[in-house]
Amino acid sequence: MNILVVGGAGYIGSHMLKALARAGHAVTCFDDLSGGHRDAVRYGTLVEGDLADTAALEALFAGARFDAVMHFASLIQVGESVREPLRYYRNNVANTLNLLDAMQRHGVRRFIFSSTAAVYGEPERVPIDESHPTRPINPYGQSKRMVEMMLEDIGRAQGLSWVALRYFNAAGADAEGELGERHEPETHLIPLVLQAAAGRRPALTVYGEDYATPDGTCVRDYIHVEDLCQAHRLALDYLQAGGASRAFNLGNGRGFSIREVIAAAERVTGRRVPLAYGARRTGDPAFLVADADQARRLLGWTPRYPDLDSIIAHAWAWECAGRELSIHAKQGV
Repeated sequence: MNILVVGGAGYIGSHMLKALARAGHAVTCFDDLSGGHRDAVRYGTLVEGDLADTAALEALFAGARFDAVMHFASLIQVGESVREPLRYYRNNVANTLNLLDAMQRHGVRRFIFSSTAAVYGEPERVPIDESHPTRPINPYGQSKRMVEMMLEDIGRAQGLSWVALRYFNAAGADAEGELGERHEPETHLIPLVLQAAAGRRPALTVYGEDYATPDGTCVRDYIHVEDLCQAHRLALDYLQAGGASRAFNLGNGRGFSIREVIAAAERVTGRRVPLAYGARRTGDPAFLVADADQARRLLGWTPRYPDLDSIIAHAWAWECAGRELSIHAKQGV
């Protein structure tokens, strides 16, 4: 198949390009490089462009026949979304509408959307399954839920086949060390822990020690980035086979506290993680753990790296070596 990966220069998108290419698909990356990295596009063809540019989208779809689109080009920082809601609604909602409109005009009927557990808001029960009410509590989660609602309406009215994959906490790096996580600024826990272990930051700040959890720190469900990519490939197969459009949770079904992540990082790296402590952050639930039974049952998805040590080991290998290789590649060294 010929697959368009929007946002393919980013963390998950670049791993997706590799997974699709390795599976024998032709891949095109469309990215404005505002948050991604040119050197991360190691598979397929890079087309630079902005989803806000409808003329660029028209040229992209007029110039190639795509069998499906995977969409990763979203802004993802919860706190930033609270401060800058217009930016999030413009990028995550309006720009996605531009993409869907171009797909509709050019007859592309399969769409895989990178969604989020933030669509659920404060959990009423844990683990969270897809029947849990969707009540986002920040513009980031609202923007993702808005797109899901758009997909529901467009699917009913115009025959779009879609899957929305609701991630819990994406983590880890390419097991071969070729790709990894490079957000600027970094906000995800595991790379922050490893940067503190590596001496790249003075300390990891733990926000809140008084949650109603076994050790007082928040509990989250971490899923390896390669397992996320596997789920996307299986979602594409599912749509090809005539599967009904719907959302799926992606998570391991087991939560780890912040202290457990720190302990695992110290175990894997053999280094101490320096710590600082801060107050709870608004909107941080005590537990966020997925029930991903539907993805396992309907997509045939089984995570290859469900254990925390493997996730951290791959991220650490990237932190130690892959990041430096990528920086050298960018500098032409």
